[in-house]
Amino acid sequence: MEESVSGFKERGSWADIVEHGERVTRALKDLAGEDHHVPGGPLAEWDEWRPKVEERLDEDVSEKTAEQAAVAEGEGERAGKEPNEDVQTAGEKLTESYESLDEPDQAVEKAGESIDYIKRAADSAGRRAIRAVEGTVYKTVMTQVSPYYFDNELVSANVRRAGRDDYVFEVNVNDDDLKIHVSNRLADLEQSVERWHVDTEKEVEHAAVAEGAEEVLDDAGTDGRSRPHSN
Repeated sequence: MEESVSGFKERGSWADIVEHGERVTRALKDLAGEDHHVPGGPLAEWDEWRPKVEERLDEDVSEKTAEQAAVAEGEGERAGKEPNEDVQTAGEKLTESYESLDEPDQAVEKAGESIDYIKRAADSAGRRAIRAVEGTVYKTVMTQVSPYYFDNELVSANVRRAGRDDYVFEVNVNDDDLKIHVSNRLADLEQSVERWHVDTEKEVEHAAVAEGAEEVLDDAGTDGRSRPHSN
């Protein structure tokens, strides 16, 4: 791993960059447990996006990047309202305004509310249209010329293919003080973890078929390590 002012960079195989993402995530989770003000929501977003061993760059990471980069939800969407619902509410407010002409202040208030709902409906419809185009354009064009990236208040990261089986993965912790703690924790992991086990869904049955191995169960009866048959 290379460390610089721009972040923590790893170059190597897919397993290498998966391990790099896991180490950074482990460091952040440890620091969160020590009350270093690591925000839980952004940490969960990062943990979801980071490359996994069973994923593919051009498929899974591309899809997650497009979703993460999409236009944020507007007020109407956060309220769970469809654009046509806001338009209907705007009409109702306009009717109430007309019925309140004898009370000018109330009429103006209702008319203002009507305009607000119309604006919210247009905002929601516009954001959805942008997302539809954005997702298509990003997945078919932008990822061909740019690295796959992630960005939130906690972490900024990008990963790109540098060769057939070679990748570059750079992760930056946006808070400088927290970055120092992450750097120290990564150094501790480097010294204390003799061999990092990349997280993956266990498929012992498939491994047995592929490697001629027999399944070994631990005391709880769960899948453990497998050992090859002796000749």
